[in-house]
Amino acid sequence: MANTLGIGDRIPDFTLQDQDGKTVNIRDYIGKKKLVIYFYPKDESAVCTKEACSFRDSYADFTDEGVEVIGINAGSVESHHAFKKHHRLPFTLLSDPGNKVLKQFGIRNVLFLTGRETFLVGLDGKIAASFRGFLNGAAHAQKMLSLLHATA
Repeated sequence: MANTLGIGDRIPDFTLQDQDGKTVNIRDYIGKKKLVIYFYPKDESAVCTKEACSFRDSYADFTDEGVEVIGINAGSVESHHAFKKHHRLPFTLLSDPGNKVLKQFGIRNVLFLTGRETFLVGLDGKIAASFRGFLNGAAHAQKMLSLLHATA
């Protein structure tokens, strides 16, 4: 497994399907929007739902800063579609079969679950900040907002 990507590292190129089955190429965002990319273990689990709802509740703060939020895990397109609809999530969820992109970012498993890590990506496609907090999903959105303001 690769080392976890850190500040200043360029994110890998990747193309995944979103919750509607549309193909999303991450390069389409580079140079246009800052990104918050968060990796989470499972749709509808307690901590993951708190995390997603925290990003939902602060989504306007991110868009006001020109940031697009993207959640990624190995769940199916159908699972992401249901999760997004159930919790009225205003941002994109990407399906990462086999956790290929998660592995490219170097995110390590915690016990038997995939890791939970969030990255702030600048317009240049490089990581400006990151946060790892496996059991505190709700903290990810607020931490990213504070890091976003600190790197502005």
